[in-house]
Formats: sequence, structure tokens, C-alpha cells
Amino acid sequence: MFHKSVPGVPARWLMATLALLLSVDVLAAEAADYSDIIERIAPVGSVCLVDDPCAGSVGVAAVAGGGANQNPEQVYNTYCVACHGSGANNSPIMGDAAAWQPRIDKGMEELYLNAINGYNNNAMPAKGLCMGCTDEEVRATVDYILSALQ
Repeated sequence: MFHKSVPGVPARWLMATLALLLSVDVLAAEAADYSDIIERIAPVGSVCLVDDPCAGSVGVAAVAGGGANQNPEQVYNTYCVACHGSGANNSPIMGDAAAWQPRIDKGMEELYLNAINGYNNNAMPAKGLCMGCTDEEVRATVDYILSALQ
């Protein structure tokens, strides 16, 4: 096979050159594979906070839908109905006056504070998990829920 040498070039030089060319080709292929991996795992974006140079003139965005004066009915239907529509965790169901009365008897301010801060070892989570809601939006939603008692 390669037992004969090219005139003027020893066979071992041909074999060494061939081995060198193959190893360079393998190294190039490995480098290409690594660049593909690096490209695949590269971040797809970046976080840019207000006042960072990358923010430019971008304004402050609302967090989790908050800050947009959310409609109390929308807040109820998005966050509250899971428990206050079914009675989960012994929560009073919207419209059930007997279930709400003991809470109302403690005073509206305490009812608002329980809705805002959470109650009963988080059986009622803070803000009903509407972390984007302002305290005023939570109060308005409590008023909306209680309006069903009238």
C-alpha cells in the first residue's frame, strides 16, 4: 500500500504529514463543535434595570400586571376565585353572608390587612398571590367580594 515512497520523499515523511493533516482536521472539527455548543447555550437576552446605561430611555414597566389600576372584578376572577369560589382552605365563598360575617365583625381594617398581609398561616396568602396588586387594589377587591353580600 504505502510501502513505496514517492521519489525523493521518505515514506515516514509522507505518513507524518498525513497524520498531521488528519489531526489538524480533527482539531478544527472539535473547535467547530465547541463553537456550536457555545452558540446554543448563549443567553438569549439580558436584564436591563432602570438607570442602567443599557436601559436608554425605556420607562418603568408594570410588575406582574400591577400599577395599571386593575379592575377588582378582574383581580377576583384571576387570583381570588380559586379559593373564594370553592371554599378551599376554609375560605368564605363569595356571596355567603354567614361565612363572611365573623370576619366582618372583626372590623373592615382587619379584613383589609388580612387580605394584604395574609392570614391563618398563609391559608390566605398575602394579596391572594397578586403580588403586582397595590394595597388599594386589594382593598377594592375585598369591597367587590363583599358587595355580593348585599
